[in-house]
Amino acid sequence: MADHHKMSNPSVPSKNIVETASAAPNLSTLVAAVTAAGLVDTLASPGPFTVFAPTNAAFEKLPAGTVGTLVKPENKATLTKILTYHVVAGKLTAADIVGAIQAGGGKATLTTVSGDKLTARLSGNSVVITDGKGGQSAVTTVDVMQSNGVVHIIDSVLLP
Repeated sequence: MADHHKMSNPSVPSKNIVETASAAPNLSTLVAAVTAAGLVDTLASPGPFTVFAPTNAAFEKLPAGTVGTLVKPENKATLTKILTYHVVAGKLTAADIVGAIQAGGGKATLTTVSGDKLTARLSGNSVVITDGKGGQSAVTTVDVMQSNGVVHIIDSVLLP
């Protein structure tokens, strides 16, 4: 006998990370960079992934000409390294990250897909990510759930 109470869960997102980012006007620079680096298929795969997604404004904080230089074919390896530095394997919600920070006595170390480390700390109620060069980025929007992971919007580009 069919269970008529079982319905599809509307809270499970249908779009993957790339589809969602492509539809977000404030992430167009990130999408262009992901495309130039050849990472579209990776970020559209089942994952799951946790992506710290810099906004267009975050890319604009980089020195003038940086993005234009990075998306050139000869700089694909560098661009790929920077982009994969924004991705952590697995699905880490804001609560997961905050829990790891609390368990870590005030900081959590996240290993990125590039093999490098990010450090997450709390600043008030916000998560702040520190990159390998000591640069800091605040997480401005958390838990943008995807079919293949979760996206957290950040206000600066992370550099390994």
